[in-house]
Amino acid sequence: MITVTDQAKNQAIRLMEDDGKSGYFIRVGVQGGGCSGLMYQLTFDNQHQEGDTNIEDNGVTVVVDKKSYLYLIGTVLDFSGGLNGKGFVFKNPNADRTCGCGESFSV
Repeated sequence: MITVTDQAKNQAIRLMEDDGKSGYFIRVGVQGGGCSGLMYQLTFDNQHQEGDTNIEDNGVTVVVDKKSYLYLIGTVLDFSGGLNGKGFVFKNPNADRTCGCGESFSV
């Protein structure tokens, strides 16, 4: 399960509408890289892939590939704006270590 905060939901909907991607979903994933070993990915997509897991939370759809899902179980997707905001933020209980910018982690 991935939880989406109100801030993340509102920002994602706004960005999709601004980009003409109404009806798309949020695709999140994990790939190798970053200073801690694994990096988060977030895109807007409208094509499902074999093995995808669909999660409905807070009125939005989040899609995760099979491999990434294991790393993201229990994660909260948030959005941090303002002067010191980082954009979309992953609060992942499975991460043993994260980098200073919060964009990569290790388990």
